[in-house]
Amino acid sequence: MNILKTAWRTAAAAALIAGTTATAFAADVTLTMHQFLPPQASVPREVLEVWAKKVEADSNGRIEIEHYASMSLGGKPPELISQVEDGIADIVWTVAGYTPGRFPQGEVFELPFLMTDAEATSRAYWNYAEANMMDKDYAPFHPIALFVHGPGLIHSKDPILSPADLNGVKMRAPTRVTNKMFLELGATPIGMPVPAVPEALSKGVIDAAVIPWEVTGSLKVAELVHNHTVFPGASLYTTTFILAMNKDKYESLPDDLKAVIDANSGADVSAWAGKATEAADIPPYELAKGLGNNIIELSPEQVQVWKDAAASQQADWVAEMNGKGFDGQALLDQAKALIEKGSK
Repeated sequence: MNILKTAWRTAAAAALIAGTTATAFAADVTLTMHQFLPPQASVPREVLEVWAKKVEADSNGRIEIEHYASMSLGGKPPELISQVEDGIADIVWTVAGYTPGRFPQGEVFELPFLMTDAEATSRAYWNYAEANMMDKDYAPFHPIALFVHGPGLIHSKDPILSPADLNGVKMRAPTRVTNKMFLELGATPIGMPVPAVPEALSKGVIDAAVIPWEVTGSLKVAELVHNHTVFPGASLYTTTFILAMNKDKYESLPDDLKAVIDANSGADVSAWAGKATEAADIPPYELAKGLGNNIIELSPEQVQVWKDAAASQQADWVAEMNGKGFDGQALLDQAKALIEKGSK
């Protein structure tokens, strides 16, 4: 498996060089790829563009992928899933939680302090979905990669060291699971897509945001707030992402081009995307340090206080899943086992 991952990463890097040559020939198929962040943001730059160029190169230029960033095909981020289902876009990248309650089984990976690193957790997410979700939750579209970002943390106007510091804080959280957690920890959660965060911070609509380092650079978060609460050796939360293709469009491809998409889909690609996303945390972190911002690295004892405060979230999620007709404990145990397996 490690050999496969290394080969895919090497080929993806080579495709950045070879892609312009491959696409010099007339494409047989042009695919539109739609997503919500600006092209210079880390996931569009380090994952989506690399993936697209790899597909183009592997198809010898027969597939061309047109990247539409910042919702430039229209609509709002929560509409991306319906856009790929309806064929408005051929491929979308989106946050699963932008459609709350739509993918309940996948929410397990967003629970506090569950993930280890983004590579292992992304591989676990794909394998878990293969066992539980592909023929149900994800049946209306064709999944390409399922991945998560690196360790989540808090960016705030005032320092936050303990859950008690959240009292009265208006906080942006990305998903239903994280909103519930922060509400129970004392904050006032305000849901919004991540592109809305800079304006919300500058206008005082929110006092803090929970997002990974990787997206803070393009959003200039380190210039809007000056405190960043880091959970060393742990992840306060993570967010699940979906890279998906319109099912009819995929089925319409000739077999050899389906094979190209297939070769650039699955567990290895998901793990690569997670690792690339987490690696993109480093430059924005260094930028915040360079600005002289207050990087609050919690001690193990302080992290444990947060873990204890959030401990009920797993049991609550299990009970919710049981109420929806799933075996919540079995799903949680399966996710944990898959993450542990991928972390070895």
